[in-house]
Amino acid sequence: MNSGHPFDHPLVSARYFFPRRDDCPCDLVVDRGDAALACRRRIVDPARRTVVFFHGNGEVVGDYVPDFEDMLLELGVNVVLAEYRGYGRSTGTPRMAAMLDDVVALAEALRLPPARVIAYGRSVGSIYALEWAARVGAAGLVLESGIADPLERVLLRAAPHELGVTPAELRAAAAERFDHRAKLARHRGATLILHARRDHLVDVSHAERLHAWASAPRRLELFARGDHNSVMAVNA
Repeated sequence: MNSGHPFDHPLVSARYFFPRRDDCPCDLVVDRGDAALACRRRIVDPARRTVVFFHGNGEVVGDYVPDFEDMLLELGVNVVLAEYRGYGRSTGTPRMAAMLDDVVALAEALRLPPARVIAYGRSVGSIYALEWAARVGAAGLVLESGIADPLERVLLRAAPHELGVTPAELRAAAAERFDHRAKLARHRGATLILHARRDHLVDVSHAERLHAWASAPRRLELFARGDHNSVMAVNA
C-alpha cells in the first residue's frame, strides 16, 4: 500500500533505508495492518519517565541491546526501542512518510503520559522523534546526529522526476509532512541536540538549524571528537 506521498516512493525506500533482520527479543508488537512493528520495552518503574528511542536507517533495535539499553536503565528510566517496518523482527517495507503515522500508533499502544516521555532520535530516527514530540507530546526531545531538512536527504538519493513529481510538488509534499521547524515550534518540552562537528554524513549545519528553531529550554552540544555514527561512543 502506497500513501501517495513521494517520500513513500519505492526508490526512496530502496535508497534511503537499509533494513536487516535481527532476532533480538521484542515484547511489544504494533499492528499497522500492512506491517507489524516489533518493538522492545523495558520497565524500571511505571511511574518514572520513559525514553522512546528511534535508531538510524542502517541499524536495528538489537544493535542497542544490551549496552545502550542498560545504560538508560541504570539511569532509572524506562526504555522503549522503536523498530521500523522491515527492520529486525518487523514485517513490511520501510516507507518514510507512512512511518510518521507509525509513531502515533506506537504512542497509542504505549499510552504514556506525554509529561513522562523523552523522545530520542538518532540520525534518521530524529525525524520520528520529532514527530512524536510534535504530534504526541513529550517532556524532552533528544536529537543525536539529527536532520533539519529531510528533503535535502531525499534529494541526495532521488531526483523529483524519478519520483514522478516536479521540484515544486516535491517541496510542497515535504513542507506538508516534514517541516521540522514547524514541528519544533509545537514541541513545548526541553530539547537537547548532540552532533559531531566533523559529521561527514549529516553536516553540523543541521544541528545548528535545529537548535535555532527549538524553543527554550534548549541546549546544543557540538563534539570535537567522533563522527556521525560515533558521537556517543567516543564522548559518553
